[in-house]
Amino acid sequence: MSKFKNKNSLALPAISTASLPDIVFMLLFFFMVATVMRQNSLLIHNELPIADQVEKLDQKDLIMYIYAGKPSSRYQKNMGDTPRIQLNDKFATVSDVKAFVLAEREATREALIPFMTTALKVDKEVHMGLIDDIKKELRAVNALKVNYTTRKGSALEN
Repeated sequence: MSKFKNKNSLALPAISTASLPDIVFMLLFFFMVATVMRQNSLLIHNELPIADQVEKLDQKDLIMYIYAGKPSSRYQKNMGDTPRIQLNDKFATVSDVKAFVLAEREATREALIPFMTTALKVDKEVHMGLIDDIKKELRAVNALKVNYTTRKGSALEN
């Protein structure tokens, strides 16, 4: 007598999924480490001026960013066309700059406070009067290390 083989025994064996959780967690950790989170979302139009003598700042965690410019198109209906100040993720007035700087200093270790820098990311269309008002508020809080953020290029292109 001959033996008959079942067709199911000729099928491929099932793929082992025992290592699947390990692979998923490795991918999860990779993306958690490699992803850079955005600090602020811009509410203003911010086209930086161009400068030819540019230096890169070393420690990004010791920088406070103050943005200035016209509100973006989706906020112009409510805010108007005049240049505004943005601190973190909200619009602010010049008088709010003091409280912002003091709050940023509170969040920083005491030994690092003298090394903190205020970076002004100002649109190239903003008048100097607003920048001067911001600088007066910074002087009142003794935040004297000020950086103007620009793009690299020839200053004649402005």
